[in-house]
Amino acid sequence: MHRSLVERSLRDVHGRLVKTRQELAVMEEQLVVLNDAADEARIRSLVSETPLAAHEFTDAQRHADAALRARVALVESIGELERRQDELLGQLVVEPK
Repeated sequence: MHRSLVERSLRDVHGRLVKTRQELAVMEEQLVVLNDAADEARIRSLVSETPLAAHEFTDAQRHADAALRARVALVESIGELERRQDELLGQLVVEPK
């Protein structure tokens, strides 16, 4: 691959990596809020012992679980992007100007 193509790919990967890391930071903040809401709903469900409270807990926990899966996917994407970035940097070092 020509150096200019490697550099262009590296810029693209870097931009995607920055964006994905920002998305991860937002997701982690949302996850804290969703986990807190699920915990509160769980306690209300235990105290009130009503079907409605149990449903609210189930719903809140489902949202928290979905956010956790999204966080895991973002972490995996970051890992893949970092590996690709390392590969491209390796190609820059190996290729002559």
